[in-house]
Amino acid sequence: MGRPSIGTRKNYRHGRWQTWFWVLAFVASTQTVAAEEGVDLNSQRIGRGNPGIGKQQSDAGRCQECHGSDGMSNDERIPNHAGQYAGYLIKQLDNFQAGERKHPTMTIMAEDLTEADKADIAAYFASQKVMEGEPGSDTSAKNLFLNGDSARDLPACVSCHGENGKGRVADNVTYPVLGGQRRVYLRSQLVSWKLGERANSPGGVMNKVAKALTDDEMTALANYLAGL
Repeated sequence: MGRPSIGTRKNYRHGRWQTWFWVLAFVASTQTVAAEEGVDLNSQRIGRGNPGIGKQQSDAGRCQECHGSDGMSNDERIPNHAGQYAGYLIKQLDNFQAGERKHPTMTIMAEDLTEADKADIAAYFASQKVMEGEPGSDTSAKNLFLNGDSARDLPACVSCHGENGKGRVADNVTYPVLGGQRRVYLRSQLVSWKLGERANSPGGVMNKVAKALTDDEMTALANYLAGL
C-alpha cells in the first residue's frame, strides 16, 4: 500500500482530534453531574483511606520530611501533595512498587506499603488545603493551556487538569492537580515524559503531549501552572 494522501492524513488527524474532544468533554461533564446530584466531592477526593491514620503513617514513614506536613514541599524538585487526589497518589505508589515509575527514593519508600497504608497516606495529603501557587509574570503558555494546538494534535491542558489546574473529577486516578505545583518538578516531569523515562499515563498520552512540546513551551507551562 502507498502512503495515504495528504487529505486522508488530515482527515485522520482531525478524526483523532474529535475523539480527544469527546473523551475530554465526558471527563469534564462527570464532575458537573456529580455536583448536581449532591455528591460529596471532598469525600471523593479523599477516597477510602483514613486521614488520621495516614498522618501517623506519614510521620512514621517520614513522608513529611520531603513533602511537608501540610503537603507543601520546601524543595522545587519535590512535588506538593496538598489536596492532590488520593486515587492519583495511590496509583503513583502502585506504579513505584511495580517498577512502572522509577525514582531512587520513592521506590524504596513505597516498597513495603500495604494497600491500607497507601490509602491512608493518600487520604491524609488529599485532605489538606489544595495547593496554591504565587501568580507569576510568565503567562506565555496560558493560551496553550486553555486551548491546546490542534495543528499538533495537542489537547488543551484544561480539558483534563481543570480551569485553574485544580483538576476536573474529585476521585480522579488519572489526571492530577497541577495548579500550584512546584515549577522545577513540573518541568522535570515533562522532560521525563518526552524522553520516555516516565511512561505511566493511560495510553501514553503524556508522552505524546510532551514530545510535541518545545523546550521553551515546557518551561513556560511549568511557570504558568506553578502560579495557579
